[in-house]
Order: sequence, then structure tokens, then C-alpha cells
Amino acid sequence: MQFFARTMRHSDLDLVVQNENAAYENPWSKRIFIDCLRAGYQCWVLANKHQVVAHGVMSVAIGECHLLTLCVHPEHQRKGYARKIFTLLLERAAKLEATECFLEVRASNSAAIELYRSLGFVPIGERKNYYPASSGREDALIMSRSLPMN
Repeated sequence: MQFFARTMRHSDLDLVVQNENAAYENPWSKRIFIDCLRAGYQCWVLANKHQVVAHGVMSVAIGECHLLTLCVHPEHQRKGYARKIFTLLLERAAKLEATECFLEVRASNSAAIELYRSLGFVPIGERKNYYPASSGREDALIMSRSLPMN
């Protein structure tokens, strides 16, 4: 099955939230995505006519960008979709003159950390108790890389 990258639409939001709910213990709400679209953030999906398999949201301003969320539905993970949509977001940010990208990732999310490292991200710090977790709070690893990606 073929999936194509395109900008997120309001009509995608129910499917995007379903993906969030399937993938995350503490998912983003529909309201957060509405606010991101309204703010003009880079909001993209990988989709076909019937489903959205991945989405990403990035803010870009004043020479830097920040990955806010990157999600692939659990049934479609480990197929390169996260890399595809994140690479697209990084390319878009570079075109918008961002020269540095930042992100936070759960310290326990080894698959995401591996992906980010493979894309040239390096750890630059941590945020203690940043993410809600079933057993309280979890630390975030802060990572960054310079842009463009060449």
C-alpha cells in the first residue's frame, strides 16, 4: 500500500487522534492539533484515501525549529514512515531558513532515539520529569542538529 506526504487537514484530525491514542499512553488531544494548525505550524501526514498512518508537527521560527510530535500508528511502525515524515519536516524547516532543530524524546524510547541519532541528532541535555508516565513522570532527552541536512 502506498502512502503520500501532504499537509494535515482539519478533516484528518479524527484519524490523527486515533493514531495518537493507539501509539501513546498520554496522547495529544484534537484541540492541540487544531491549535497547531491555527498557529501555522508545519503539520504533515502520511496518508492514502482511506487512512493516515503517520503524522508530524514542527514549529519553525527565527532560525530554529522544534519537533513537537512525531507519530506512526503501531501497526505501521518499523517501516520507515517516521523517517520519511521527519525528513520531510526537516527539509521544510530548512527551506524556511531554520538552521537548528531541537526535540525532546522520552528517555525510554530507544527506537525514537535510534532514529534521531541516525538523522544526525545528538543529545544536548535533559529535562527531568518532563513527560507524564503511568508511574509518575519520565525524563526527556533533549537532542539537536544543525540544518540543512546535507
